[in-house]
Amino acid sequence: MKVVGIGGTLRDGSSTERLVGAVLAACARKGAQTQLFGGSTLAALPHFDPQGGERTQAEAQLVEAVRACDALVIGSPGYHGGVSGLVKNAIDLLEDLREDARPYFDGRPVGLVVSAAGWQATGVTLGALRGIVHAMRGWPTPLGIAVNSVVQRPFAADGSLADDDIAGAVEAQATQIMAFGKVPA
Repeated sequence: MKVVGIGGTLRDGSSTERLVGAVLAACARKGAQTQLFGGSTLAALPHFDPQGGERTQAEAQLVEAVRACDALVIGSPGYHGGVSGLVKNAIDLLEDLREDARPYFDGRPVGLVVSAAGWQATGVTLGALRGIVHAMRGWPTPLGIAVNSVVQRPFAADGSLADDDIAGAVEAQATQIMAFGKVPA
């Protein structure tokens, strides 16, 4: 199975990017091949142009990775109760998949991760991501991960997951992604 992660902020190693990476690592331990498009990669993408034209190498790599994947993990910081522009721009680029035999996220499980400075922002942003995934014909996993960065400290100094509840949610989401992403023979 191939699982693609999309998410982060302009700051390399942001909590959001690291949480997406943690879900991908859990999927890898369960046998998946994974690829992460983090904040710095997303920042290199030009603003989405619906007219198409020649795509940059970075744009083409993201589109081709999603085209070939069996599942996704999408993470966004909760900015004012919405999906960050950086992540939304990457998702908008996936409009290039609209005419594929398997358009957009068709039939793929999508794990969702949100990190924000407050519970309201995590919930609203998680709901927005669920709506986007449904619109793109994907299957949001039943478990979405919402981390309140004011109350919770997800990572230890060495970068490992320090919060047992978050670590459990990461494992549960990876299990759901792997179970729902199995392609029938």
